[in-house]
Amino acid sequence: MKLFSFEQRPKFQANQMTSISDVSKSIPGITAEIQTTVNVFLLGRDENHVNTDQRRWRKRMFRRPLNSCHWILISMFILTILSLPLVVLLSKKFIERTLKLREAAALTEAASKYQKDARYSEALVNYQRALDIQSKILSPTHSEFASNYRKQGSIYGKMGDHSRALENYNRALEIQEKTLPMLHPSLGTTYNDIGVVYSNMGEYSKALEYYNKALAIREKAFPPLHPKLATPYSNIASLYHQMGEHSRALENYNKALDIKQKSLSETHPKLATTYNNIATLYSDMGEYSRALENYNKALDIEQRNLSVLHPDLASTYNNIGSVYSHMSDQSRALENYNKALEILQKVLPEMHPRLASTYNNIAGSYYKMSNYSKALENYNKALAILQKVLPEKHLHLASTYNNIAVMYFVTGKHSKALDNYSKALAIQQKAHPETHPHLAKTYNNIGIVYSHMGEYARALEHHKKALAIQQKAQLRKNPDLALTYNNIANIYDKNMGEYSRALENYKKAVEILQKALPEDHPDLASIYNNIAGVYSAIGERTRALKNYYKVLKMQQRSLPVSHPNLAATYNNIATVYSAMNKYTRALEYYNKTLDIQFKALPETHPNIATTYHGIGMVHSGMAEYAKALENYDKALTIQHKVLPKMHPSLATTYNDVGLLFSKMGDYARALEYYNKALEIQQKALPVMHPHVAETYNNLGLVYSQLGDYSRALENYEKELAIQLKILPATHPRLAPTYQNMALVYYKLGLHSKSLENLSKVLDIQRNYLPASHKDFAITYHKIGEVYKKLGMDSKAQEYNKMALEINQTMMK
Repeated sequence: MKLFSFEQRPKFQANQMTSISDVSKSIPGITAEIQTTVNVFLLGRDENHVNTDQRRWRKRMFRRPLNSCHWILISMFILTILSLPLVVLLSKKFIERTLKLREAAALTEAASKYQKDARYSEALVNYQRALDIQSKILSPTHSEFASNYRKQGSIYGKMGDHSRALENYNRALEIQEKTLPMLHPSLGTTYNDIGVVYSNMGEYSKALEYYNKALAIREKAFPPLHPKLATPYSNIASLYHQMGEHSRALENYNKALDIKQKSLSETHPKLATTYNNIATLYSDMGEYSRALENYNKALDIEQRNLSVLHPDLASTYNNIGSVYSHMSDQSRALENYNKALEILQKVLPEMHPRLASTYNNIAGSYYKMSNYSKALENYNKALAILQKVLPEKHLHLASTYNNIAVMYFVTGKHSKALDNYSKALAIQQKAHPETHPHLAKTYNNIGIVYSHMGEYARALEHHKKALAIQQKAQLRKNPDLALTYNNIANIYDKNMGEYSRALENYKKAVEILQKALPEDHPDLASIYNNIAGVYSAIGERTRALKNYYKVLKMQQRSLPVSHPNLAATYNNIATVYSAMNKYTRALEYYNKTLDIQFKALPETHPNIATTYHGIGMVHSGMAEYAKALENYDKALTIQHKVLPKMHPSLATTYNDVGLLFSKMGDYARALEYYNKALEIQQKALPVMHPHVAETYNNLGLVYSQLGDYSRALENYEKELAIQLKILPATHPRLAPTYQNMALVYYKLGLHSKSLENLSKVLDIQRNYLPASHKDFAITYHKIGEVYKKLGMDSKAQEYNKMALEINQTMMK
């Protein structure tokens, strides 16, 4: 190997001379004479570098024998020359290794930037390339591998790929357990990360196990009041919050707060974070005054530490706005959202994503005020920002498309709702793996839209797509799977009248939630509430009450005494008692509803109007028409103040006022209110909406009472046309329509037509009622009367006998 050119040799020799000279000076017994000899020996090959003294010493050196020191120095020189190729080779390898590690570091840095920008697939590619390089250079247990696996785990977690997130976190953990002490804080961090994944999978017991491992390490690694101990307590609190165990969540948040209060100054920003968390918990518990108290504590700290235009202040104003929104105080909600907006508009670029978030909040308040045009305006402002600042497949865009879809859905613009849900879905399909939970949620939303369009087959198709994703993702214990079963059950229950299949799916939802959630969790209560609704619909009111009371006990154990959800359950119980004609019990529960609503809600809240409406219906059933009208008027007074003129809830109240006048025999006033209801519904609802069908039914009943059978039949036929388009042919709601039409034909003397419609009633009843149900007795009796009119006495007796047998069975 040629290591240097002839021209470079003098420089090389000089370098070697210096190196060996330095070494030789450190050897005992080396005199100046010997040192000179070495120099002469080393430089003697180049005459240009040999002076007179050196020549003289060279001659003397070769005339006398070499001693041991000479041989040592000569040997050192020879070894130095021989080792040069190895030194160069090792230096080359060192440089190559260094360059490769720098390349890996650059890839890791690029991956981190992609991760920050939510460009997860690109981030993963770069992390993997870095890993490939490092695996050829570093030992398998090097800390860089643990760091890389943790980062990949974090990305898979955000992508909803929980199994791969766990795989990477466990690889990191395996390295850390081999190379770090048992109580090293980094182990605690990884345990915490694994806990987060299990929490997102709905496996709360496993999540809690890992959070407690993280806590145990920090408790031993840090003093009792060290601020880092507050973090695991906050994580555990957040988990209990998700599980609906609010008291245990509060207990752990308070532990975190206690540590921070004792270890930090009273105005430290980290205290504000904990006050914010506690406030959010109280908000979810429905304790809005305590939520506001804690948000205001956070705000006070922030105002002392931050400039008046700091973005964190805007976040807290947004949170306070959210509480007022939950309290239905939308004016104060908007006041705080606008404070947040004012700050953000001054300190951020006009196209910043946080501005979009605030526009979304403002839109939410307008939505709750039923000011849908303003809501849509603000959602579109949010969308315009996000479209300019984010990649076209960013998930924040998907979220905003979802919000806009909801707006179109509530205004009955179902095709536009589907269009926006489809845009959201397209983004999610590009950004997420095919089993990501967000895809399932969007399929569920699309299913709900199709359900309201009366396209029940397509609705079920999309709910089942959601179900397939959740089953593939092995979310067997996840509450989201229960929600999908609930959605499927809703279609069978409320739209298709297939109550047995509805109950089957509701019970699957209950089975999941019983394993995944605490026994008093609100989501579990919600499913029992739906089950009660099915039993009420099929006339099994005792079983309906049993389930409503189950819901009530759960809520009484888990909610404050004045929580609005308790009021809703009292209202449902009252409705069942009203349907059973147990009017005293109904009024008792309606009054309990009002007591809570007066304490928890503003006096003009729409829910209070709903309760007055229910009380009005009870008094109507008791033939106390003046009291009924008084309560309907109270409901209308509130609705006129807080709802738009064309709101569907106003139509519902007008319908019931019309029914009251009809009972009073004031058919002109009844028609006036029914037509008011119809006018609103025709403007606010799709033409094939079931509420429109109900109003046609009411109009038909009045015209029938007035003896105007042709107009009665006209309205019944309009009702039936809607029902046949949006309901299955055997849906229970069709039975009353066929009964009413049968009665009109009977009055008109068209007995064969009457019998035809009663036969349809009977076919429907056989699909969903037990054979001994009282409704069969009513239908058999009517069929018997028609056969009697037709002169078919034997058939008349046959049906009257069947009616009698059922009535006798019921009296036993």
